[in-house]
Amino acid sequence: MERSISGDSSYLYTGGKSLDPALPAIVFIHGAQQDHSCWSLQSRWFAHHGHATLAPDLPGHGRSGGAPLSSIEAIADWIVALLDSVGIERAALVGHSMGSLAALEAAARHANRVSGLVLIGTSVPMPVSDALLDAAANDEAKAMAMINGWSHSQRGLMGGNTVPGMWMLGANRRLMERQRHGVIANDLFACNAYANGAAAAAAVAAARCPTLIVAGSRDLMTPTRNTRLLSEMLPHAKVVTLPGAGHAMMAEQPDALLDALIEFAHG
Repeated sequence: MERSISGDSSYLYTGGKSLDPALPAIVFIHGAQQDHSCWSLQSRWFAHHGHATLAPDLPGHGRSGGAPLSSIEAIADWIVALLDSVGIERAALVGHSMGSLAALEAAARHANRVSGLVLIGTSVPMPVSDALLDAAANDEAKAMAMINGWSHSQRGLMGGNTVPGMWMLGANRRLMERQRHGVIANDLFACNAYANGAAAAAAVAAARCPTLIVAGSRDLMTPTRNTRLLSEMLPHAKVVTLPGAGHAMMAEQPDALLDALIEFAHG
């Protein structure tokens, strides 16, 4: 469905079910150079199992209008504007990579609107290499190739996945290629510039917001050592590590990730 949020048309995927704001709500927030489609399995499962489910295309991404938001803080506030637009008072936020930073910041800034927090493929801070930032600004095709190589485990790079007939790297490349020019640089610079992560984590810890951190043991973009640092900032959080998974956990290990989300939701 579509809604006008902050003056721009925004596309909101609801998992194949009509949105019922009276149900427990969950919002899936995609990462850099992505859109709602990266959450296909997870969003549909929750929509068909008693949840009001939203997987938005962030501004300037996918089917959403407007310019991409240039800071993590702006995305966090946009998420709350999204909730307002559909009449949802509180929701669990599930974010991947850049989306995890936005979810964390939203939970810190708007604690009364967030019922739970899931951070997937996350790191605080989330530095981006100079080489990738340069490629994103000057050679988008090169930047997308770098992201594809670093986002997948060796198993993913060799083509192995649980979806028959699907080429994982090709699918992710096409997903990135359909985003507009300039989005990749905007998103990566926003991740690199975000400096409020430690303070946001402290606020979430103080509020005891139920939190799950999901890491891939073969994640090269947000390695497990970064997960350990964040878990120290969020001592109440549960940490789940998916053995053998890279950064692109929704594609590489969709069922294992879904199982972790279901257990957390029912916990």
